[in-house]
Amino acid sequence: MPNPTLTTSWRSRLLSAFGLAALAFGLWSFVGDPSGMPQASESDHEMARRALSEGKVLPLRTVLAQVERDFQGQVLEVELDREDGLFVYEIKLLRPDGQLMKLEVDAASGRVIKAKRKGKH
Repeated sequence: MPNPTLTTSWRSRLLSAFGLAALAFGLWSFVGDPSGMPQASESDHEMARRALSEGKVLPLRTVLAQVERDFQGQVLEVELDREDGLFVYEIKLLRPDGQLMKLEVDAASGRVIKAKRKGKH
């Protein structure tokens, strides 16, 4: 019979590795990919960079720290979008109960605008 501590530890490591890989892919796809996969345009990238340098958006690290304090789960994907003139971080989390949660966070204030849960897998 498998050791439950090892199984839980292994599952935790796997989810952490998957979460980091998904986050890296999400940020990589926002920055751009020379292979021709869908990507944000260079002007979107520069606009996001300028917004950060001008203090119009919080750094992703700050927003993720707040999200991790307020919501349990592993970050799977992050996108920075512009909606109705506002910058919004869209963050997908895998909750401990297996539910997927999508958060929309005002990138300027860090306030959660919308939180949506999807059923268990």
